[in-house]
Amino acid sequence: MALRLFRTTGYSTLLMPGETRVRPHPARLVLWGTLWLALVGNVGVWRLLLQRSDDWRATLASVLLIGGASGTLLSLLGWRRTIKPALTLAFIAGMLLAAGLWSHQLPVEALWQGPPRTWLPDWAGFLRWQGWVLLLVVAVLPIVATWNAQVRRLSGQAQLKSNLWGAVLAALLFAAGLLLAH
Repeated sequence: MALRLFRTTGYSTLLMPGETRVRPHPARLVLWGTLWLALVGNVGVWRLLLQRSDDWRATLASVLLIGGASGTLLSLLGWRRTIKPALTLAFIAGMLLAAGLWSHQLPVEALWQGPPRTWLPDWAGFLRWQGWVLLLVVAVLPIVATWNAQVRRLSGQAQLKSNLWGAVLAALLFAAGLLLAH
């Protein structure tokens, strides 16, 4: 007969060191949000895929510029209490800008060259089914996924280091987009 000193329950694994690493790093949420804004919320990519335009250089520059700008901003706001509201606002702003550029048939370069009043869509555009699909795909789906995501808690120093590294890398992407755009 074996001597048992401790009774095993299903709750013992919650306190083991390996179990604390199950939640993803906050930088992963920033990365996925940045990629979503740069690729899915980018009108230049839509035109390259749907209209078979040959302007791949301007499209790549817009992906780098949008990804770098949103990555820098989201990295700086990548704290545990601010990342989900920041991503929500970024997805809504990205959807409004994409809908405006698409409905007015403006190039993506209008974001950094044109006047801001032409960026937003007409509100009548959301009465058609295309506006609702755009709202659902570009904004609602990533917002729901963001708020359902569990994020790992980091110490203040580790979080600051992660945020600064993410902002520096995203700023380098933005600089590469600027060089490619000119």
